[in-house]
Amino acid sequence: MLKISQYLIVGLLLLFTQGVYAQSLDSLDNYHKNAARTLLESKEGNLLLGAYGEVHFEQPFGNNTKYNGEMDAERMVLLFGYKFDSKTSFITEIEIEHIKEVYLEQAFMNYQAKPWLNVQAGLLLIPMGIMNEYHEPTIFNGVNRPQIANALYPSTWREIGAGFAGNLPNAALRYQLYAINGPMSYDGAAKLSGDKPLRGARQKGAQVTMTSPDLSAKVNYYGLKGFDIGLATYLGSTESTLFNNVEKSNTQALNRADSSIIGVRMLGLDFRYQQKNLQGKGELFYSQFTNTTEYNTFSGKDLGSSMFGYYAEVGYNISSIVNWEKNLVPFIRYSQYNTHQSVTPEMSVNAKYDRTVLTAGFSYFLNSSFVIKADYQNFTNASGSNDHQFNSGIGFWFR
Repeated sequence: MLKISQYLIVGLLLLFTQGVYAQSLDSLDNYHKNAARTLLESKEGNLLLGAYGEVHFEQPFGNNTKYNGEMDAERMVLLFGYKFDSKTSFITEIEIEHIKEVYLEQAFMNYQAKPWLNVQAGLLLIPMGIMNEYHEPTIFNGVNRPQIANALYPSTWREIGAGFAGNLPNAALRYQLYAINGPMSYDGAAKLSGDKPLRGARQKGAQVTMTSPDLSAKVNYYGLKGFDIGLATYLGSTESTLFNNVEKSNTQALNRADSSIIGVRMLGLDFRYQQKNLQGKGELFYSQFTNTTEYNTFSGKDLGSSMFGYYAEVGYNISSIVNWEKNLVPFIRYSQYNTHQSVTPEMSVNAKYDRTVLTAGFSYFLNSSFVIKADYQNFTNASGSNDHQFNSGIGFWFR
């Protein structure tokens, strides 16, 4: 595994040395769009429609254990947008997961106050990492999203809030700044854990509890040839229903409520690279939690005080080599992440939370809107676990 990660890092450095020089802003083609941005920037009338979805097959296997495979209609997402006038738009995504679960993934108003300034309010995607905002199946390799997008930041992470977003093409910069509600750490049951700290804490816009707003911000720079580089931060604290209807003089109740929340500090760095047939991608995250001793004592959980992780991915479109009309992109991804990067003195590190994932596979595009995927994954952790899985699936995105 170490040699593989070293080779990947060297490969990504070679990518970087090919691309680190300024290019004419007129020739930039690495301004990435997701479903919402595509609808916002569309010139095709007032009512805007689209959809994306994916169906998966997953087969775990091991040396001494037999596992059933699983087929799943993973998700189907319907996209709707409406332009009230040249400046005011509404965007929403309605997601159906596993046939039976229905969610509102995002729903926000957008007002273009200036060409470089949009005011947004509603149910917003948190701009952390790549996959939380760019997860349409035709724009990422692998049947499943990288595990980091599940464990270190809880994709798809959306909360209610308001803020600003815009594009500064002369500086090759995109920016986002939002004030939003925080994750829920206690609502009658403790929501945070050492395995996937924030995943169960997303409020998702449903009868949200908020004591004070959190801050989420991101800046992307796309002025280097082939590159889109993002820097994101999240600052705030979690929410708890124990603060509701508490007398200010009730010190015992307030202390108990204080023990049910944690402070959250997150920093994320990501990049995407595309130059001719060669592509690369990577994300790196560090998060720090405060008040974890009190929270774990109160809840009986094993939340760590920090987590860290990264992945690096390289792919190459070999269609010209094999003389195919359709695009075929083999890829390899190395991920390492630890949700017990550090713990408080009274706790012991859980080695199972120090995980490594190697993924290798391909994406075969019938056209720009439909993809067939397959990959093999090897999962290991510091406790000695070693698991394997084969995945295949189809995905589409039209707009």
